[in-house]
Amino acid sequence: MSTTTGIPGFELAEGLLLQELRHLHATRNDTFLHGSPDALREHTARTFELEQEYLRRHPEREVDPRRTRSGARGEPQNA
Repeated sequence: MSTTTGIPGFELAEGLLLQELRHLHATRNDTFLHGSPDALREHTARTFELEQEYLRRHPEREVDPRRTRSGARGEPQNA
Protein backbone atom coordinates (compact mmCIF):
# COMPACT_ATOMS: atom_id res chain seq x y z
CA MET A 1 0.00 0.00 0.00
CA SER A 2 1.29 3.42 -0.94
CA THR A 3 1.68 6.18 1.64
CA THR A 4 1.80 8.90 -1.03
CA THR A 5 -1.14 10.87 -2.34
CA GLY A 6 -2.55 10.52 -5.80
CA ILE A 7 -3.81 7.60 -7.80
CA PRO A 8 -1.72 4.51 -7.12
CA GLY A 9 0.81 3.96 -9.89
CA PHE A 10 -0.51 0.51 -10.79
CA GLU A 11 -3.92 2.08 -11.51
CA LEU A 12 -2.59 4.71 -13.93
CA ALA A 13 -2.97 4.16 -17.66
CA GLU A 14 0.35 4.21 -19.52
CA GLY A 15 -0.11 7.76 -20.82
CA LEU A 16 -0.97 9.12 -17.39
CA LEU A 17 1.94 7.30 -15.79
CA LEU A 18 4.34 8.90 -18.26
CA GLN A 19 2.71 12.31 -17.80
CA GLU A 20 3.03 12.07 -14.02
CA LEU A 21 6.68 11.01 -14.29
CA ARG A 22 7.49 13.91 -16.64
CA HIS A 23 5.88 16.34 -14.20
CA LEU A 24 7.72 14.90 -11.20
CA HIS A 25 11.06 15.04 -12.98
CA ALA A 26 10.38 18.61 -14.16
CA THR A 27 9.59 19.79 -10.63
CA ARG A 28 12.28 17.86 -8.75
CA ASN A 29 14.94 20.58 -8.53
CA ASP A 30 12.51 23.25 -7.34
CA THR A 31 11.07 20.89 -4.73
CA PHE A 32 14.56 19.93 -3.59
CA LEU A 33 15.76 23.52 -3.29
CA HIS A 34 12.64 25.21 -1.95
CA GLY A 35 10.13 22.63 -0.72
CA SER A 36 9.39 21.92 2.90
CA PRO A 37 10.75 18.69 4.35
CA ASP A 38 7.26 17.17 4.03
CA ALA A 39 6.98 18.27 0.38
CA LEU A 40 10.40 16.82 -0.44
CA ARG A 41 9.58 13.55 1.33
CA GLU A 42 6.26 13.28 -0.54
CA HIS A 43 7.85 14.15 -3.88
CA THR A 44 10.58 11.56 -3.35
CA ALA A 45 8.11 8.85 -2.36
CA ARG A 46 5.78 9.54 -5.30
CA THR A 47 8.66 9.64 -7.77
CA PHE A 48 9.97 6.34 -6.44
CA GLU A 49 6.52 4.74 -6.58
CA LEU A 50 5.91 5.75 -10.19
CA GLU A 51 9.43 4.92 -11.36
CA GLN A 52 9.08 1.45 -9.84
CA GLU A 53 5.76 1.01 -11.61
CA TYR A 54 7.33 2.04 -14.92
CA LEU A 55 10.18 -0.44 -14.41
CA ARG A 56 7.69 -3.18 -13.51
CA ARG A 57 5.84 -2.56 -16.77
CA HIS A 58 8.99 -2.21 -18.88
CA PRO A 59 11.63 -4.61 -17.53
CA GLU A 60 13.26 -4.88 -20.94
CA ARG A 61 13.46 -1.14 -21.61
CA GLU A 62 16.30 0.04 -23.81
CA VAL A 63 19.34 1.12 -21.82
CA ASP A 64 21.73 3.61 -23.40
CA PRO A 65 25.25 2.12 -23.03
CA ARG A 66 26.57 5.61 -22.21
CA ARG A 67 24.31 5.56 -19.13
CA THR A 68 26.10 2.55 -17.65
CA ARG A 69 29.11 2.66 -15.39
CA SER A 70 31.51 1.36 -18.04
CA GLY A 71 29.98 3.52 -20.77
CA ALA A 72 30.28 6.66 -18.68
CA ARG A 73 33.97 5.93 -18.21
CA GLY A 74 34.51 5.44 -21.91
CA GLU A 75 35.30 1.74 -21.47
CA PRO A 76 34.52 -0.62 -24.35
CA GLN A 77 31.07 -2.21 -24.22
CA ASN A 78 30.54 -5.97 -24.40
CA ALA A 79 28.90 -6.89 -27.69
